[in-house]
Amino acid sequence: MVSSSVPRPEYPRPQFVRTDWLNLNGTWGFETDRGDSGLARGLTDRELSDRIVVPFCPESELSGIGDTDFHHAVWYRREVEFPAGWAGRRVLLHFQAVDHDTTVWVNGTEVGRHRGGFTGFTVDLSGVAGPGERAVVVVRARDAKSGPQARGKQSTEYANHDCDYTRTTGIWQTVWAEPVPEVHLRRPRITPDLAAGAFHLELPLSANRTGHRVRATLTDDAGTVTTAEVRADLDLAPRLTLAVPEGRVREWLPGDPHLYGIRLELLDAAGAVVDAADSYAGLRSVSIDGNSLRLNGRRVFQRLVLDQGYYPDGVLTAPDDAALVRDIELSLAAGFNGARLHQKVFEERFLYHADRLGYLVWGEFGDWGCNGYGPDGDNQRPDPSYVAQWLEALERDYSHPSIVGWCPLNETRQRITDDITVLDDTTRAMFLATKAMDSTRPVLDASGYSHRVAESDVYDSHNYTQDPEVFGAEMAGTYVNVGERDAPWSLPYRGQPYFCSEFGGIWWGDGDESWGYGERPKDVAEFHARFAGLVSVLLDDPSMFGYCYTQLTDVHQEQNGIYRFDRTEKLDVARIRAVQSRTAASERA
Repeated sequence: MVSSSVPRPEYPRPQFVRTDWLNLNGTWGFETDRGDSGLARGLTDRELSDRIVVPFCPESELSGIGDTDFHHAVWYRREVEFPAGWAGRRVLLHFQAVDHDTTVWVNGTEVGRHRGGFTGFTVDLSGVAGPGERAVVVVRARDAKSGPQARGKQSTEYANHDCDYTRTTGIWQTVWAEPVPEVHLRRPRITPDLAAGAFHLELPLSANRTGHRVRATLTDDAGTVTTAEVRADLDLAPRLTLAVPEGRVREWLPGDPHLYGIRLELLDAAGAVVDAADSYAGLRSVSIDGNSLRLNGRRVFQRLVLDQGYYPDGVLTAPDDAALVRDIELSLAAGFNGARLHQKVFEERFLYHADRLGYLVWGEFGDWGCNGYGPDGDNQRPDPSYVAQWLEALERDYSHPSIVGWCPLNETRQRITDDITVLDDTTRAMFLATKAMDSTRPVLDASGYSHRVAESDVYDSHNYTQDPEVFGAEMAGTYVNVGERDAPWSLPYRGQPYFCSEFGGIWWGDGDESWGYGERPKDVAEFHARFAGLVSVLLDDPSMFGYCYTQLTDVHQEQNGIYRFDRTEKLDVARIRAVQSRTAASERA
């Protein structure tokens, strides 16, 4: 249920869609609570002093606030009446993302709390507010100014600087509600099995009832492909398999991203549908053969671009759904076939578009600020919520076929010593948590510098050397870190699939305040020559399964994108594409 005037009106969970829902984006009451004294001052019980447009953060222009100073705490308030037509069902209230520590009250009762700015959470309003009833929703979001916290690229200084940017506080993704029966379906886990030509489904339920069954129907453009049904009264997460007949098997891959539809139904003992939702899936595999990372058993060189997901007017929030599509289309137009989603858990709509457009994605989390070298540095004070949030992200995004790899940590900085440190423990915990949640995709323990898990599935490096000849010499072998070759940052490379996951970053921008890596080219011709030289080093290296160029767009003062921050062209995109279009050495192997 969406009004045409509601911002970001599209369905926020496209891989698990129910018919009935209510979008709660739009104008909310709002108040900044710089002293975090709002609870004592009674902000749960009164109107707030300002207004904000949700889902845009108060730092953004689109929110109507545009205040980029620090917000220790912010409050939201909105009165909602849930549709009477939802009668007989309980109401779930969903927050797709709120930064960072969130408490929710409804009709004066605390109904939920959540820590973490990149992942969503849900509160059940049973006994507090239901269909046809009035609900006053109050939200407090706290956001620390500094210290270990998974904040990604959000600046801990007042202004933007270097490669840190405008902060995001409070609600920054869609708020919405939906009705569900007392016993209902929860989000499925869909695992493609290309070798068997099948999909394996795990269908979590809120509870069990005697005689209940679950049914899944697979469809394609020609109609129903197959159906499977199993009992739903023995397990909290019934499992079933949808076997695709040989003549109906179509792979998902770049250039032909075929998606099957999946209808999910919960049936009662009489065979009546109690709950239903629609999903989709792609039939593809990711495998490792020596130092080769393969898609559907074939070598597909991953021409990735670093995408940080910032917008001039929305900060971390895309102004509209079309902007998400546009970013993928701009990348494809420049010759990339995927992205490393950097320091941010992207909203799920982006992954939906990547799925349907055949765009390869590496999922990543935001740094907690682990930049201290010694025993007292931030490396030794990770936020325990980091692992919890990463598990939430993995659970949400598990079934998206576009995701071909995971990387929970980025550029952790600490030399390996005789002592096992908190960073060692945290890196291993994040790696093992990822492998436990998903055994179907490769996991990179930490991108860039400190590889501390010996059994990491892949290995990578970051190298921003600008001279192609020097770059080639450095990349001839397993490059770890220029200037730190004698420092034991990482465990030794042991022959895993290897890629340079950050390079380039060529400075090409306007103004004295802009920056990029190395010296700015003297003209656009020099830019293109440098780009071609750097890319050619990696395309010609038979040990590389891919690369990731920094970056898709400029972001504020960091002006090293293929496109400007407003997504307009600043380079010859056809020329960029041509450089990347030739067959890589590893693809010929």
